Amino acid sequence: MRLSSAQLAPLRLPGFRNLFFATFGSSVGTLLAAVALAIDVKDRTASSTYSGLWVAAVLVVEFLPTIAVGLLLGPLLDRLERRSLMIGADVLRVAVFVALPFATNAVTVVALALVAGLATGFFRPAVYAGIPNLVPDEQLPNANALLQTVENASWAIGPLVGGILTAGAGPSAAYGINAASFVVSIMLLLRIPPGQLQSERALSRGHWTDLREGFAAALSSPSMRAVLVGWGIASFAAGAGTVTEIFLAKNTFDAGDFGYGLLLGAIGGGLVVGSFASGEVLSRHGVARVYGFGLALMAVGYFATAASPDVWVAAACCIVVGIGNGTAIACNALLVQRGTFDVMRGRALTFVMSATFVLAGVGNGVGGLFVHRVGARWIWGAAGGVLLVAALSGSALARRHGEETAAEAEVVPAEEALDGEPRLWPGEDELRRLENAISGGFRAEGTES
Repeated sequence: MRLSSAQLAPLRLPGFRNLFFATFGSSVGTLLAAVALAIDVKDRTASSTYSGLWVAAVLVVEFLPTIAVGLLLGPLLDRLERRSLMIGADVLRVAVFVALPFATNAVTVVALALVAGLATGFFRPAVYAGIPNLVPDEQLPNANALLQTVENASWAIGPLVGGILTAGAGPSAAYGINAASFVVSIMLLLRIPPGQLQSERALSRGHWTDLREGFAAALSSPSMRAVLVGWGIASFAAGAGTVTEIFLAKNTFDAGDFGYGLLLGAIGGGLVVGSFASGEVLSRHGVARVYGFGLALMAVGYFATAASPDVWVAAACCIVVGIGNGTAIACNALLVQRGTFDVMRGRALTFVMSATFVLAGVGNGVGGLFVHRVGARWIWGAAGGVLLVAALSGSALARRHGEETAAEAEVVPAEEALDGEPRLWPGEDELRRLENAISGGFRAEGTES
């Protein structure tokens, strides 16, 4: 895989470069700590017959807040200044992971994990809503590709390091490193001028009206509909495949825990390749064609995995699944970012994320329900058929990309809001004073040295 200057061009822009490294550091730390959280809760509840449910609770609170943010709190991503929102989320996550070593029981651990999940539910959409304001439009595919590459690489690095670290030093060490990663993220975010992450801020016309406008923007945009339909169907299929992957490895291929890890690692490796290559491919062939290709590649990978004679062939096929997945996810980001205007982008993006998360959860349930009745091979084969439907529908709808109409909403330019307009939430002045104090401290240290 060769690097080109165009693929790395967004990193020459200081604002995007700071956001890139902030996201990379916090992603690795978060996934490292996710393993520690599961191990911590399992060890604390080892004598309980409900130990499995406690571990499930930790996993659920990692993504459930994202659904809640998208369905109930999305307007805050357009109404509030995005840099302050992201820094506030990081401050909250620092507090959570500093407190976790002092948790006395599993209930406290799960509750703190829920708070961290809520902060992440704001941070990640704010990142992707802000990218179009940091880079020129022609560099947007490569900017998304770079961010998703480091996120996917984090999936491979974080859990492995987290498992080793927790085994050797206990979960508190992982919690401490994660807290430190968020401190580094805050320092990098402070280097981005506040107005660079959004061109305008929405003035509220009432929370529920704002929420309804976000839903309407997502449903009326052809690009958003392509993601809602195409990726929604794909999420359902992938959800069924994800929950049955362990049965495919251990029961169908008789490959044990190693086989399960091999399949997961193969998909992770494919994700990195697919996301990194997506920027150049999108620039050459356009989003509709690449979107259909990515989803179709996932379908081929699922079919081939289902027909594999052993775990080694299945692992090779799972690399294909990962490449298609990484490519399609890059298309999702581009379609959502270009599918609505900055004043609506945050709430529309979180709504799309929530809807697809829900469909993935439904797929998890369906896969779990039928795996003992028909077997994992048949579920993966059926998922491949569903993914073909996703490829056809997503590609067809993405061809209408660019037909969006301007959103009707009162706006205030970001810089004007920062300098002269009243604050849009009670705590914004306090958070800005904290930002100024921290950044002032860094400047003072630099002057002394």
